[in-house]
Amino acid sequence: MTTRRIFTGRLLCTSMALSAAMAMAPSLATAQSKLKVAAIYTVPFEQQWVSRIHKALKAAEARGEIEYKASENVSNADYERVMREYATGGNQLILGEAFAVEAAARKVAKDFPKTSFLLGSSGKPQAPNFSVFDNYIQEPAYLSGMVAGGMTKTNKIGMVGGFPIPEVNRLMHAFMVGAKETNPKVEFTITFINSWFDPPKAKEATFAMIDKGADVLYAERFGVSDAAKEKGKLAIGNVIDTQPQYPDTVVASALWHMEPSIDRALKLVKDGKFTAEDYGPYSMMKHKGSELAPLGTFEKKVPADIVAKVKAKEADILAGKFTVKVDDSQPKSTAK
Repeated sequence: MTTRRIFTGRLLCTSMALSAAMAMAPSLATAQSKLKVAAIYTVPFEQQWVSRIHKALKAAEARGEIEYKASENVSNADYERVMREYATGGNQLILGEAFAVEAAARKVAKDFPKTSFLLGSSGKPQAPNFSVFDNYIQEPAYLSGMVAGGMTKTNKIGMVGGFPIPEVNRLMHAFMVGAKETNPKVEFTITFINSWFDPPKAKEATFAMIDKGADVLYAERFGVSDAAKEKGKLAIGNVIDTQPQYPDTVVASALWHMEPSIDRALKLVKDGKFTAEDYGPYSMMKHKGSELAPLGTFEKKVPADIVAKVKAKEADILAGKFTVKVDDSQPKSTAK
């Protein structure tokens, strides 16, 4: 009788242990199925361009798809070391911006052929595992230019950029052509501050443009909208929508959505099909990688005829009837 009780008790304990293990199995499987992803940024998380990548990755983390680690404000000299640490740490996908560290980043990718790399770059993909991306948001930049052309009273627009690299140049050119479509008389003053994150410097450059008559400012960098607000002028945003912070200043913005690119990369890595390719096109409007932000507080302030022209052009872009020209050359001031 005692033996039977002991045996029965053992069976019960074994059964309970199996049940507990089975209950835990899904969570263990989920943990194991999460991709390990890391990102390296040379600027703060809140910087416009980087914030869009960070936002898309945080969304994937919130969905439980990835384990995400990131480093901000990494110097160019330290970039390769951090990349190698993340690669040796077992991360399956590594993201970041390689514009100033192209040679080093590509060298790391060669040394870790089983790791997938997706980095912002002006160069081409590098087989087998180094993909590149870019903010190809020239389409909404063109549309925001149309809005700017219709809002300027002085016919003078000031444009402040970081560095004159293709990623910035193409957006400025698209904006300028768009502004010319709605206002052939508009002139542009262009300044590059040679920094990706120096709001005070961008602000001073903007003040100088306002002093010369600019009443609409293209805010490619942080600091421009602050200057426009202080002087009672208007601004056009880039990459992110800052109208909530500047409701009486920021008229429109060309928004970048990194989610289509990030989600594609995650799926390919998970499926074991990640290869070297150019993700640039996934930032275009047809892939929902970019859009013109809603006019919001300026919905009633932008002339109706300008709004109609912008909506018609947007429809043509989405229908493939109109293509915004990509011009990577450095834009020049046209103001006399």
